[in-house]
Amino acid sequence: MHTGSPVCTLIKRKTGDMYEKLNYLASEHRYDDESLYERCGRSGVLLPKVSLGFWHNFGGVDSYERGRAITRYAFDHGITHFDLANNYGPPYGSAEQTMGRLMDDDFRPYRDELFISTKAGYDMWPGPYGNWGSRKYLMASLDQSLHRMHLDYVDLFYSHRLDPLTPLEETLQALVDIVRQGKALYIGISNWPLEQLRIGEQYLREHNVPLLIYQGRLNLIDRKPMDTGILQFCRESGVGFIAFSPLAQGLLTDRYLNGIPSDSRMAREHFLKSDRLTPELVAYVQQLRADAKAKGQTTSEAALRWVLAQEGVTSVLIGASSVEQLAQNLKCIDK
Repeated sequence: MHTGSPVCTLIKRKTGDMYEKLNYLASEHRYDDESLYERCGRSGVLLPKVSLGFWHNFGGVDSYERGRAITRYAFDHGITHFDLANNYGPPYGSAEQTMGRLMDDDFRPYRDELFISTKAGYDMWPGPYGNWGSRKYLMASLDQSLHRMHLDYVDLFYSHRLDPLTPLEETLQALVDIVRQGKALYIGISNWPLEQLRIGEQYLREHNVPLLIYQGRLNLIDRKPMDTGILQFCRESGVGFIAFSPLAQGLLTDRYLNGIPSDSRMAREHFLKSDRLTPELVAYVQQLRADAKAKGQTTSEAALRWVLAQEGVTSVLIGASSVEQLAQNLKCIDK
């Protein structure tokens, strides 16, 4: 895998009889490492084994230039898949706005090399039409997402969670129609239970919009997709699987072995609660670190390697707060 720095000098690209100014030229070695890619189920799509998530660090409260450096480094090293959702931020929508700015500043010439996903299913705007899984919400949300990201289409659109009150057929038909309208190339499902996933996979397949991928939380301390049979179902059905929170939001790293850092997610008591940091968990991570060190690996590298080793897993979805952190986590890919 190429380890050089991205080119940040101003260049020009000829387009017809005009020269277009570009701020960023991607590394010409970005696809040198063919082992980076994994086929997504039985589809024609190859995804990088490590994908970049915009859940944290890309919102309106975050440094744009830092996020820009992270995405440049990712793409320079073959990471083509950027994963978003309508309400990623904070504030809601701002991660997609960052993606739109990145497209305009750096990535427009590389649009056809990128695999961009977004989602709808959690709360996004007030009132009865800004949440869950109705046709009205899904379609309106995607239109807004495309506007924020300055895109004509996304490569992948997810139902972010199951709506227990909306008829399943309404949600699924909306997904089918979104593809037929050309607003998404593929459909994904995230966080649905196995029974509804089975129904959804069959419905989409019968309507000629086969389910591309399932997104679920999978890591060394949360193996629900394995325990409930979801990973096995995806594997047997030719559906890809992408794992989010493969490092359990930092618990499966060295970050919390000596208490709770003041600048950590856990210190904010929002997505990660301090009651998760039990003596048993600390002891487990300490052992994981010792085992990893014996193999010449970091704790996070060992945790990511475990997820990627599970049969049926296509990719791990990681966040990054710095280029250095991303570079370290990319070492999880076997050479």
